[in-house]
Amino acid sequence: MIRGVLFDLDGTLADTEPLQHEAYNRVLRRFGVDVGMEEYRRNWIAVEGGPEYACRTYRLPISPAVLKAEKALEYRALIAGGVAPVAGARDAVERLRDSHRLAIATNTVRDEVAIVLGHLGLAGRLHAVVAREDYVEPKPAPDAYLAAAAALGLPPSECVVIEDTQRGARSGLAAGMRVIAVPSPLTADNDFSGCVRVLPNLDALTAALLDALA
Repeated sequence: MIRGVLFDLDGTLADTEPLQHEAYNRVLRRFGVDVGMEEYRRNWIAVEGGPEYACRTYRLPISPAVLKAEKALEYRALIAGGVAPVAGARDAVERLRDSHRLAIATNTVRDEVAIVLGHLGLAGRLHAVVAREDYVEPKPAPDAYLAAAAALGLPPSECVVIEDTQRGARSGLAAGMRVIAVPSPLTADNDFSGCVRVLPNLDALTAALLDALA
């Protein structure tokens, strides 16, 4: 049976991808580069290595690590102004929290996660929050979801992952978990092969659906 529900954060519960995109562009524009959303979604959201792609493609005079660090400063300023939830995110958490153990497993650092969850009204509404500092390798490695299952005290076989990207789905599958994809308009063409369900929105994520996976 499914006892744990492990949510991705960016793009799954929080509509932060446009803010991530703008934060990178605020840094890239200093070097005369402006990455469009189509390029961003293909080289940052769907797959890993966005900063490396940018430095390589545009021959930037900074390293990927510096690009990520500068982007983090810009992103922090943007999320301070507010973050919108993905449609149905709050209701999904409230609907499932009494019947299932809930966690977030994200590549985002803990301080940023706290700010985002505060804006979403979800701080304290999940049973565990696993941020980038809590595991070794980022998604698509399985580390984030294995750490989240451990934080809930559950085996991977009793957890389901909720993801909006192929990179995140690969992470959940590598962790030996069932994965439900809830694509956004930015990830609708991602490869979700291996997922047990592809849902149109979070409103379709119900306890009855999870029971049917058992």
